[in-house]
Amino acid sequence: MHPTIASVCAESTTPAQATRSAPAGSRVLIVDDDDLLLRAYARALRAVGFTVDRAEDGEKAVNLLLANPYDAVVSDINLPCVDGVGVLQAAQKCDPDMPVVLITGAPRLDTAIAAVEHSAFRYLLKPLSMLQLQDTVIHSAQMHRLLVLRRMAIDLARAAWNPAEDCSSLGQLFDCALQSLWMAYQPIFSWKDKRIFGYEALLRTSEPTMADPCVFLSAAERLNRMAELGRIIRDRVAAEVPNSPARFIFVNLHSSDLLDEHLFDPGSALSKVADRVALEVTERASLASVPDVGARVDRLRKLGFRIALDDMGAGYAGLTSFTTLRPTVVKYDMSLVRGIDSSPTQRKIISAMTSLFAEMEVNVIAEGVETESERDVLIELGVDLMQGYLFGRPAPMCDEVSPREGGHATVPQSCDNCLRPSLPVESGVRRKRHRRKLPPCPQGATDGGPEAAHT
Repeated sequence: MHPTIASVCAESTTPAQATRSAPAGSRVLIVDDDDLLLRAYARALRAVGFTVDRAEDGEKAVNLLLANPYDAVVSDINLPCVDGVGVLQAAQKCDPDMPVVLITGAPRLDTAIAAVEHSAFRYLLKPLSMLQLQDTVIHSAQMHRLLVLRRMAIDLARAAWNPAEDCSSLGQLFDCALQSLWMAYQPIFSWKDKRIFGYEALLRTSEPTMADPCVFLSAAERLNRMAELGRIIRDRVAAEVPNSPARFIFVNLHSSDLLDEHLFDPGSALSKVADRVALEVTERASLASVPDVGARVDRLRKLGFRIALDDMGAGYAGLTSFTTLRPTVVKYDMSLVRGIDSSPTQRKIISAMTSLFAEMEVNVIAEGVETESERDVLIELGVDLMQGYLFGRPAPMCDEVSPREGGHATVPQSCDNCLRPSLPVESGVRRKRHRRKLPPCPQGATDGGPEAAHT
């Protein structure tokens, strides 16, 4: 017997720890054309409480997916008939929340990119520890249960919401939130140039009931006032651009903003400072509802705006969004960044993507950098621009920003000086706020991502 198979089979017979068990009633599908591995995986997962179905090829896996509900899928990538990516796509068509774990013994750039593009839950390398397999599948099943419950709660809330009764009070709260709306700015730091490259503008309000930006945005959608909110945000940011000590301000767009002609007006306040603005389009939201999205983005580019693709690696369309938008900047989602210092798989994916984007002359920003070890790994992989709590939390526009270990930030004179992959610096940045009193950041507000921003 192959030594890897022998070790897997031996390990899979070890009794599972009592604290490590599958959610009650969990069912998982495992797919692999190696019969010995397939049986070993099945034994290991049954040992922690899963009901397990097996498939030796992708075609059988797809048929099982169409016939049965699952809490998770574990699939080898190299399969006859239909490969692992095809199984992933079929699983997500059956259940958009279903986590899929892809496994391979021969990692390649194209399969790693496909895993990111189609939002695989995990991308694991063989030989695989049975403890790692059990923990990963238990976690994926738990996440699936949470997502299902969350979806049920949302549906219940929608069913219980009576517009005739609630719209008036919601509108009053929304008006209060608009009146106390303010923008927080989180720095994007260039390690190579040891200075602030730009800021991301994030939505905030002092209205307590809408301190969570998600609640604020949800209210705007319910009241059909997204266009109004988007215009206020863009005008507010435009007024603060001249005071920014950095060259660029990144402004998040909701997909509905792309349907608002005000965004394309050359006379609008934001258009007048377009050369200092990058418009972020999130990959988390589908652009399917926006007709001629490529042409609309071209109109923005002609006005002088730069286009950034946000949340790369966490979204609906993946590289489809990239080819449609043709961004000059891509922001890696924090799910790819956090813990990169302890994840060989994340390092390989970021390294491959950074090299690919460098060849295409597309600049990358890593979001969610919280530790020095994460920062150091990103630097080694060629990532220069970084954003996260390590470098600064969202706050009102400051009048001075400096590196923590000395020196003052300077305003880049040309985007060409900063928009290039590079390497090394000190710890992060420290903000010096205005002396006038300003509203505090709401509790629970996070850095980056559409949940924290005007998406």
